[in-house]
Amino acid sequence: MIKFRTIADDHPDLAHSPLLRGALMTLQYAQKHGSIGLTKTKAFKRAFVHWAVEHFDWPGKNAEEMLRYNKVINEYDFPPLEILHFLLISLRLGRHFKGEFRLTKRGTDLAQAPGRLFAELIPYFVLQVDHASYARFNDRPSGKWDVWLNVINVEADHGTTEAALFNTLYDESQDWHTAGWRKMAAFTSCVLRPLEWSGFLNGTREDGPGAEVCHVFKTRLWRSVLSLDTDGMLRPTPVQ
Repeated sequence: MIKFRTIADDHPDLAHSPLLRGALMTLQYAQKHGSIGLTKTKAFKRAFVHWAVEHFDWPGKNAEEMLRYNKVINEYDFPPLEILHFLLISLRLGRHFKGEFRLTKRGTDLAQAPGRLFAELIPYFVLQVDHASYARFNDRPSGKWDVWLNVINVEADHGTTEAALFNTLYDESQDWHTAGWRKMAAFTSCVLRPLEWSGFLNGTREDGPGAEVCHVFKTRLWRSVLSLDTDGMLRPTPVQ
C-alpha cells in the first residue's frame, strides 16, 4: 500500500521537489502577469520557456549551458516544462483560453499553498502519468509502483546504485554498458527519474571502473511524505 502524507505549506522538505518548485513558479508567473502566451500548437511561448530555463534551477539542466548551445529554446526542448504544462492542464489548475494559459480558481488558490499543491500534483504525476510517453524510448519496465517503491524504500535507505536496484528488482545484472541497457534505460526513465523530479530521490553520477556509476539516495521528503509497507524493515540511520 502506498500512502502520501500531507505536510504543511511551510514544511522545509518541500524544497527537495524540482517539480513542485517549477509548478509554483509557473502558477505564480501566470498570476502576476495575468496569463502566459501560447503558440499556435498550444505550447508555452519562447519568452516564458527561456524564463523557466533560467529560474527553475532544474537538476542537470544548467541554464547557462542550455542557452549557450540553444539560442532558441522551445517548450519541447525543456522536457520538465513540457510535462509540467500537461500536469497543470490535466489537474485543471490552468486552462487554455484565446491563445493564453490562464489560471483556474483552483490554480490561483494553490499558487500560494505549496503543501496542498504537492498533494495534488505529485501523487498524480508519479502514479497516473505514462512516463514512457515523454522518455527517449517508448520501452516500459515490467512491474508496478507498489513493488518499486517498497523495494527502493529498503534498498536506497542508506544509498545504493541504479544498477544494484535494477538487479534486486529483476534479478538481472544489467547496466548502461551491458546488452540489456535498454531495460536499464526504461527503468531509469519510468521509475527513478519521476521520483527524482518529484523530490523523493537524489541521484549523483560519477566515473567508475569502465563505466559511469549512478548513486541513488532517498531525500528527507521521501521520509516525510511516503508511508509504505516496508517501513518496518528500515534500519536506524547511523549516528555520525
